[in-house]
Amino acid sequence: MSKKVVILGGGTGASTLVSGLKEFPVDLSVVVSVCDDGKSTGKLRKEFDIPAVGDLRKVIASLSETEPLFEKLLEYRFDTTSDLNGHAVGNLLLAALCNITGNMSDGIKSLSKVLNIKGKVLPLTEDNVVLMGKMEDDSVVEGEHNITKSKKKIKDVFYKENPTINKEVIANIKNSDMIILSMGSLYTSIACNLICSDVIKAIDSSNAKILYVCNMFTQPGETDDFKVSDHVKVLNHYLGKRKIDTVIINSGNIPTHFMEKYSREEEKEPVIIDKENINKLGVRVIKDDFVKIQNESLKHDNIKLSLKIFEELIK
Repeated sequence: MSKKVVILGGGTGASTLVSGLKEFPVDLSVVVSVCDDGKSTGKLRKEFDIPAVGDLRKVIASLSETEPLFEKLLEYRFDTTSDLNGHAVGNLLLAALCNITGNMSDGIKSLSKVLNIKGKVLPLTEDNVVLMGKMEDDSVVEGEHNITKSKKKIKDVFYKENPTINKEVIANIKNSDMIILSMGSLYTSIACNLICSDVIKAIDSSNAKILYVCNMFTQPGETDDFKVSDHVKVLNHYLGKRKIDTVIINSGNIPTHFMEKYSREEEKEPVIIDKENINKLGVRVIKDDFVKIQNESLKHDNIKLSLKIFEELIK
């Protein structure tokens, strides 16, 4: 019987991770935060009063077992002078299916059948949630997009109104063998899954191992100057009685020209491994070279990373 793995995250980080894990014999469920309110997703949320579809689309595309053309189709964005400009085809499909089936969860299930996806994709909530950010100067910023764009450092995140958590999310967490906090935006993709008491209660009542895949680079406005231990501390702060057991870290060399490019163009710096502070947190460390260069961008090697996770899962 396959081990049950629940991934909490969203965006590019979670989609990269699942594209590797789907190749292994695991029962995979991906819980996606639905608080994104920028670009195509933001427009659709406003127009149809639905949860954010962008991160859901990315994960569904990555889990699809159909022709690569379908993944390209879901990710295709219209470039036009009409109202369709900037919309991703997958976002429009999810919005339509949400309206047809009556809710996002059933819409995802319908699309998942068509695309033959390996695993389950679960929205954290059916509510049209608004993420709030309390910044270092105690000012409050409304909306995920505005929080990300703010130049102020984030002190805390919370929801404007407490959402009703998807029952399937709770059930899957309680019955899981491993809970993975994926790489991605620390506050706006991962922590926003942990600021709900029902989720924390479910994690605390599970026997699952809790594993965190640390980012390779810092993120402007979210994790400036953060070392590995800082990432773990933030997530442990939002977790309940149970904390992170294991952290996976990249120890591979990042090519100099990538470091310079990311620093110059995106204000990102490599996340420093501070062994002493990590050890103080009582967290097991798995290190390896996960550097993968694809289409002139730097990513985690999804297969190598997934193999490490699978080895940890079956111990």
